[in-house]
Amino acid sequence: MARKARAPQTFNVVVVGQHGRLAYEALIFAASLRARSPGLKGRLIIAEPQPGPKWDKDPSMRSADVRDALADFGAEIIPFESRHFGSAYPYGNKIEMLRALPEGEPFVFFDTDTLITCDLSRVPFDFDRPSASLRREGTWPEPQIYGPGYTGLWKSLYDKFDLDFESSLDLSQPDEYWRRYLYFNAGYFFYKCPHAFGQLFEQYALAIRNDPPVELCCQSFDPWLDQVALPLVIHALGGGRDTLPEGLLDGTVSCHYRLLPLLYARENDLAVQVLEEVTAPNKLKKVLKGYDAIKRMIYQGRGRKVRALFDQDNLPRKEQAIRNRIKSNGFWMR
Repeated sequence: MARKARAPQTFNVVVVGQHGRLAYEALIFAASLRARSPGLKGRLIIAEPQPGPKWDKDPSMRSADVRDALADFGAEIIPFESRHFGSAYPYGNKIEMLRALPEGEPFVFFDTDTLITCDLSRVPFDFDRPSASLRREGTWPEPQIYGPGYTGLWKSLYDKFDLDFESSLDLSQPDEYWRRYLYFNAGYFFYKCPHAFGQLFEQYALAIRNDPPVELCCQSFDPWLDQVALPLVIHALGGGRDTLPEGLLDGTVSCHYRLLPLLYARENDLAVQVLEEVTAPNKLKKVLKGYDAIKRMIYQGRGRKVRALFDQDNLPRKEQAIRNRIKSNGFWMR
C-alpha cells in the first residue's frame, strides 16, 4: 500500500534585518528562499530593531532600495523594540524579536548569513519539539584549571532553572567532552510559538547575564550568551538535539555561511551556485552592489579567487586557519 505524501506544513520564516551588512544578507536570504522554496506556505518576516535608548545608532534598515527589494520577494518587515540588549549585545536581537512575531504560529528563525539551497518545505519540522543548529564548535564554556569541569559548569545552569540535567546528556560521548552536553549554534531554531520560546529565552538570558551561578565566575558570556541560554530553553520546552533528521538544515537544504569569504572558501559547490544564481538578476544586482563586500566577492570575482586557495575536500580543521589564509592573501572582507 502506497504511503500518503506528507501534507505541506505552514510556518513563518524569520530573519533579523538591520542597517548595514545584515540588511543585504537578509535580501540574499529572501532571494534564495523564493528561488528554492517557491511553494512554501507561511510568511517571510524580516524582524527589524527600532532606534531607542539601547542603541548608539539607528539600527533600522535605512536603504529604501533594500526595503523595496525585500517587498518584491513578499517579505514583511516587522519592527521590534530592544528593551534589554541593543548595541551592547546585538546578538540579543534574536531573543527580543520573538515577542513581535505572530503568537501561536510556528516559526523557523535563521541568521541572515544563511542560504536556502533546496526546498525548505521538505524539512519535517516537529514544532512541538524545538531544536537548533548542531553546526558548532566547543566554544563555551572554557573550564579553568582549578575550577569545575564541563559537568559542573553546565549543571549549575540546569540547577539554577530547576531543569533535569541528566536527561540533557548525550551518553554516547565521553564524560567531560564538550559534545556530551547540550550545546547549539543559534544560526537557526524553531518552535510552535515564538512568544513562549521568546519569554523563556529572555528570562534565562537575563538571569544568566545578571546573576550567574558562582561556578561561572570565570566564564565569558560575550558573545556566547544566546548560545548558553538556548539549550536550556530547548530542553525546558521538550526539545533536544535529535528532533530533525540529519543532513537537511546545515546540509542539503540550508547553508549557514557566516561571511562571504568563508562561503567561497569552505562551502560546497551547490551553495556557491545558488548564491551566484539568485544574485544574478540585474534588478537585484543594482541593489546588492550597494554593499562593498558583496560587490567585490560576487560581482568582481574575488570570491572565486578565495575558493581557488582551498581544497574543499581537505580544509583546515579550524575556522581560524581558513580566515588567516584568506587574510594573508589580501582577500578578507566583512
